[in-house]
Amino acid sequence: MKLLPVIKILCLYLMISFLSQRVQAQQIGLQLYSLREQFKTDVPGTLALIKKWNIHEIEGGGTYGLGMDEYKKLLADNHLNMVSAGVDFDQLAKDPQPAIDEAKAFGAKYIVCFWIPHNGTEFTIDDIKKAVDVFNAAGKVIQANGLSLCYHPHGYEFRPYENGTLFDYLVQHTDAKYFNFEMDVFWVKNAGQDPVALLKKYPNRFLLLHLKDRKPGTENNQNGTADEESNVVLGQGDVNIAAIMKEAKKTGVKHYFIEDESSRPVQQIPESLSYLHQLK
Repeated sequence: MKLLPVIKILCLYLMISFLSQRVQAQQIGLQLYSLREQFKTDVPGTLALIKKWNIHEIEGGGTYGLGMDEYKKLLADNHLNMVSAGVDFDQLAKDPQPAIDEAKAFGAKYIVCFWIPHNGTEFTIDDIKKAVDVFNAAGKVIQANGLSLCYHPHGYEFRPYENGTLFDYLVQHTDAKYFNFEMDVFWVKNAGQDPVALLKKYPNRFLLLHLKDRKPGTENNQNGTADEESNVVLGQGDVNIAAIMKEAKKTGVKHYFIEDESSRPVQQIPESLSYLHQLK
């Protein structure tokens, strides 16, 4: 006879739990590179600023010259959770263990490589094939340590190859069990690609997302280069952030990070956050 109130309470608890998980999954984080100039002069103050913006998830790597324990205390004091940490490609090729150790020290879940070395503006199938070997091998070691490896394209990977692109080859010859991707929507757009179409083409391969918008009229290129000042407030550029956010929630993206490479991040990041919050 008294089971009905208990069932109601249980249902309410499950609903609250489900909603809180959705909020957590859609939390907007920050790539710390955005505040690289601020970190040069004031690490504690810069982390406090991130907290002031009500951001709790970050992507970084390194400690800005501080000891690991001191830096981790600053992160904890500001309620900042390091979700992913960067790693150099050559380090992955040589030995991924130092990157694993650092990521674990931070409590990060992901290790991200941001660049495949190549000769100047040349980027060929040989570069991609080397990357396939490195990412597959390192990804297995990283996965065995309870972490996930991702790669962040910068645009040169979208050069034509056979019936698709070099990026298609990279996706198709790597194992999703060990290796996936972080999409930077600016660099995908800058390479002449459509971020929404790419999310649809490879669902569940993009686990992380960099949110960045581009000044309308900016010329595309596939060299991985762009004027930093072409980074504008989210929603004010030509990347179509609203459509990307809508699709990303359907296709397996786990974490979102604003990245603002302009000289105006302190002014632009709060505006970008306001834009994103209005989309929800």
